[in-house]
Amino acid sequence: MTERTTQPLARRQLGVGRLGTYTALGAVAGTVPLPWLPDAVARRIRGALAHDITARCNLSLTEEARKVLAEPSGILGTRGFVGTAVQYVAGKVLSRMGPLGLLAPVRNAAQTFILGHLWHRYLTGMRTDRSVRIDVDEARLVRRAIDQAILSAITSDVPTRPEDIGRAPEDFRDQATVLTDGLIIGAASLPGWVVRRLEAAFDEALPRAEV
Repeated sequence: MTERTTQPLARRQLGVGRLGTYTALGAVAGTVPLPWLPDAVARRIRGALAHDITARCNLSLTEEARKVLAEPSGILGTRGFVGTAVQYVAGKVLSRMGPLGLLAPVRNAAQTFILGHLWHRYLTGMRTDRSVRIDVDEARLVRRAIDQAILSAITSDVPTRPEDIGRAPEDFRDQATVLTDGLIIGAASLPGWVVRRLEAAFDEALPRAEV
């Protein structure tokens, strides 16, 4: 029987720039101009990411568990022949519509980042199982929570902790600079706000996924 504890396992660092590199590779996978290949490449990248993070936490990932985490289309598995073909045709149409052609790379990059960030969050701060082997059932549980977190972050009002941005003791800017700084800083803060929403949604979804 697996021994459990009420305390999460020790946190380990993911590595500076490591997740960013996987995210960039995920974006590249979305640019492959052939049907079926983008998902195949994405599975390889996501599988390597899941293994890398797991190994850095001194844990092992079974082959079935890796497949669950690496699947781009979610917990239900592959979309099948028709679904993949339709997605490919839609992607070719979007590619003729200027900036919308970037949707596939952006989507793949975002999915890769979210998997890496939330899988690392789970292993280093939320996992209470003392077994060094992660099996398919545990991977399905976490994958369900990740998929639900993505949906909740987009469609629900997820409560998030406010960002501590600090205050300058003295502000020597004129009003025009204050305005432009506010717009630029707000844009720069958007990714962090999205990540905090995902974290909050994942923290809420994980206990429900265990039921």
